[in-house]
Amino acid sequence: MLARILPTLERTPGVMRALLEGLPDDAVRGNYGPGTWSAYEVVGHLIIGEQLDWIPRARIILAHGTSRAFDPFPHDATIRPESGRSLADLLDEFESLRAGSLGALTAMGLTDADLGRRGLHPALGEVTLGQLLTTCAAHDLHHIRQACLALAWSMRDEVGPWRAYLNTFDRAGHSR
Repeated sequence: MLARILPTLERTPGVMRALLEGLPDDAVRGNYGPGTWSAYEVVGHLIIGEQLDWIPRARIILAHGTSRAFDPFPHDATIRPESGRSLADLLDEFESLRAGSLGALTAMGLTDADLGRRGLHPALGEVTLGQLLTTCAAHDLHHIRQACLALAWSMRDEVGPWRAYLNTFDRAGHSR
């Protein structure tokens, strides 16, 4: 399983950098409607996830099993443009934090048996370490998609009649 998810976890910082670096502020700071995030905010959220989510939770599973629940994660937590930080700074921080997380994961020396170890999620109940790690990779892909939606949304008025062919501009089903 690790062989399947590690490439996504390793590539996400580079994908975000390739997608966003050098774009105008209005493109990376625009969202795709009320209750959605901009590409900037997506990177901010990924940073907070590196700090509070997957590696800390993996450590809790390995140290405590189901005897200690994970700390709740603020799902709407992000770094907002009002912070004054540049997108380049956020991309650098995400890349650095992810490298540290991957180093920590490697240092855990996980076995297949470890991936079946259970922890206690505060809302979902018992989960396995393998589920946690797989969710992190899927979470990355979800947020890459989100950043792409926000970037495309900023172009919706300029595509003219082709808008009818681009379901990206249909807000139905799009979530933060």
